[in-house]
Amino acid sequence: MGKPELRSRPGETENKGTSPRTLVKRLRESTFENWYRDRKYAENIRQGKPYFNGPPKVQPTSRHSPSRLLQCHRRSWYNHLNSAEEDGPPQGIFWFGTRFEEDLIMPFLSDTVINKETYACNSLWVDYTVDTDHGEVRIKGETDPVIVDEDSVPLLLLEVKTKQSVDGLSEPNQHHRAQLHAYLHGLSEKYDTDLERAAIIYGSRSTLETEVFEVEFDQAFWEDTVLQWAADQTKYRTYGALPPAEPEHDWECKFCSYRERCGRGDREYSDSGPVGLLPIFSDYPRQSVVEYLDSHPDSKLTPTLAHNHPSLVENYGAYDWSCSACEATYSWNAIDPPSSSHAPRCPECRENGEKGWLSGPTPDEQLRIEGADDVQ
Repeated sequence: MGKPELRSRPGETENKGTSPRTLVKRLRESTFENWYRDRKYAENIRQGKPYFNGPPKVQPTSRHSPSRLLQCHRRSWYNHLNSAEEDGPPQGIFWFGTRFEEDLIMPFLSDTVINKETYACNSLWVDYTVDTDHGEVRIKGETDPVIVDEDSVPLLLLEVKTKQSVDGLSEPNQHHRAQLHAYLHGLSEKYDTDLERAAIIYGSRSTLETEVFEVEFDQAFWEDTVLQWAADQTKYRTYGALPPAEPEHDWECKFCSYRERCGRGDREYSDSGPVGLLPIFSDYPRQSVVEYLDSHPDSKLTPTLAHNHPSLVENYGAYDWSCSACEATYSWNAIDPPSSSHAPRCPECRENGEKGWLSGPTPDEQLRIEGADDVQ
């Protein structure tokens, strides 16, 4: 049974712009994702943070964000070098986390936790360096709410996290413990105090139930686990060595933005370097593609992505299809894109009874092409 047609009421005309059909047409033609992105773009400018609107910059090798400590080394390495993300950021989770903290937790603290001698501060910054046995590491980041005294000296550091459910939680996540240790160390140094304790508030996105865990600063954990991780990650970045893919939990690979590049996805890729776009992979979000190409001016779209985003070809160009068997090449739009994750057959090989398959250049080949362009 077909969908019922939207009909205008008697006397209603399409050119008035008020008929249900016209309004639905506007809904369909308006892309929510574009609207949200443009809204964030303008908001960053209003807040004096226009640097969030451009392509991300590669930070110094020794700099680490508290929120990324103890991640899988390979994932952190890809992220540091701005490899193209294979899925979009979880904007809904980010949005809920911000609203949960600002609209619920902050009023909760003001109404039930603080008194006349204490205050709930939205956040504090830390930016410090630590000497390790493997060199200096720098840690920079912004905390969640902090309860402070009348002189703004921190009394209790808080970390607010949201999860689908808090049922069954018995202890805080190791990543979150590491994050709190980084903040505790930095705030103690910054305010010349001795912060020993913090708390993590986990909130359910489904029920708004919470679980609170107290975290005590553990010097051995800080030095042997957290700082050792930061030092190791700094070495991988400094020497350009592909780190091992060793997440703390196996399920992390399922939600990693680099699982195909790494070799933990469904395609036949493995241990790829940080630069370049996977040649047959078509699931890159448009924004991820644009950010990558803006960050790498000599790069081009793969033939697969050129078919997915033809409007980008004029600005960024596209690589040709090429056959590894017969070395034939074809323009990106001369060959129909693959209907699945498999590469298309080479027309010349098909005519000759050969089994040749077309692909764009591999990430390593793209890097060599970009390097040749730089020389010229």
